[in-house]
Amino acid sequence: MGNDLKIPLLAGLPSHPGLLPKWLLLVAIISVVNSLQTYLSLAGAKKVYNRQSNLVSGLQSRTFGTWTLISGIIRCYAAYNISNSALYHITIASFLVALLHFTSEFLIYQSAGSGALPPFIVAFSSSIWMISLYDYYVPS
Repeated sequence: MGNDLKIPLLAGLPSHPGLLPKWLLLVAIISVVNSLQTYLSLAGAKKVYNRQSNLVSGLQSRTFGTWTLISGIIRCYAAYNISNSALYHITIASFLVALLHFTSEFLIYQSAGSGALPPFIVAFSSSIWMISLYDYYVPS
């Protein structure tokens, strides 16, 4: 199975039908760009955690960026290998972890504000979308 994986971006756009693979590629690219920004500036992290932006440090920003980069890589591989059940599961999990993180930062820790809304919406809608299309993309 591992030898059958397509290497992202060397294969052009994802070849699978439907919009989900292209969406995953778009989200992956945005994740990589956002990740790079966290290494250059605290501004992006301070927008997400704007209710307690004083808690945002360089270390926290870079850690968030690293997590975002790993998530982007996972989603990029899933875009090109969407019928791979293990990658599909890991990708759903990456969105659910993001959803849990942003929800807890907003409701429990009260550090995230309106800046967390875009990643929350992406995580929520992508989770629902992937779960609802599981049988379409992953063979039984």
